[in-house]
Amino acid sequence: MEEQEINRKRKNNHQEFTGFNNGGHDGNEQDNDLLELSLSTTTAAANRVSFPMDLVTSAMSFPVVPYQREQLQMVSQPSLMETLLYQPPPSLPLQLSPNHSIICPSQELVLSSSSSSSSPVAVSGVGSVTVPVPSPGPGPGPGPSRPIRVRRNSTNALREGQSETVPPPYPWATSHRATVHTLNYLLSIPIPTITGDVQCKRCERQYEMGYDLKTKFTEIATYIAHNKESMHDRAPSVWRNPVLPKCKFCDQENSAKPVISDKKKSINWLFLLLGQLLGCCTLEQLKYFCKHTKNHRTGAKDRVLYLTYLGLCKQLDPNGPFDR
Repeated sequence: MEEQEINRKRKNNHQEFTGFNNGGHDGNEQDNDLLELSLSTTTAAANRVSFPMDLVTSAMSFPVVPYQREQLQMVSQPSLMETLLYQPPPSLPLQLSPNHSIICPSQELVLSSSSSSSSPVAVSGVGSVTVPVPSPGPGPGPGPSRPIRVRRNSTNALREGQSETVPPPYPWATSHRATVHTLNYLLSIPIPTITGDVQCKRCERQYEMGYDLKTKFTEIATYIAHNKESMHDRAPSVWRNPVLPKCKFCDQENSAKPVISDKKKSINWLFLLLGQLLGCCTLEQLKYFCKHTKNHRTGAKDRVLYLTYLGLCKQLDPNGPFDR
């Protein structure tokens, strides 16, 4: 009985193993059928859609860039507080080796310039090195520079045909324009009185009048010495608006106006100074005096008038307190 039971179990196991093999075979056949169906469908679709060969070739030759996660990471921006609190790292001092040429300046560099592309350059205290010197190329050079413009000194320039020397228009004038003799020279000749022409604004009569040279000059020099600091390089009101002499014919006060020549070289400068009548001159006439006496002639009339007074007093007394 036991042997029959054992044989029966063996027979059953054999049948089960045989059935499993048959089932696996059937599965393989089924898979093979599905694969053939898929290949046939793909072949048919490939036959319907055809791609150009050059497009396929270019697609195959295009380099494939591997995906890099680092390139897609967003860069975080620092906040305002981090920017304000940021401190740069401390800079460390430069460390040189003991054999460096700056520490051991025993070697001397030879400087020489030549037209070659590489030439030795010499600098005291540094070892010799070869620095390439570029040769000038055939390119266009710099354009022509602007011509240097010579500035003309208009202060001392004379017009064409003019001369610095002229015939003396008066006995107390020199041969130089707008220049008079010194006080000592005039008193030694002697010329004690300086005369000039005036015209009354009321009766319009013209006549000659004179001023005592020494008395009038002493009066003006004393006034300048006492008031020069308070003038501030400007003519006071008594010079800008002079009081005219009284007419000797009609006795009109503040009426006799000086007759000033239209030609600037013939102006009677000393007569106008002694009568304190220089304020009757125009600005152009005062500039003429400053031009030929090497004085600054730009500015308002009160400044140019002040310089004219001091310039004439300086001519009469070169050692007096009439410097600017």
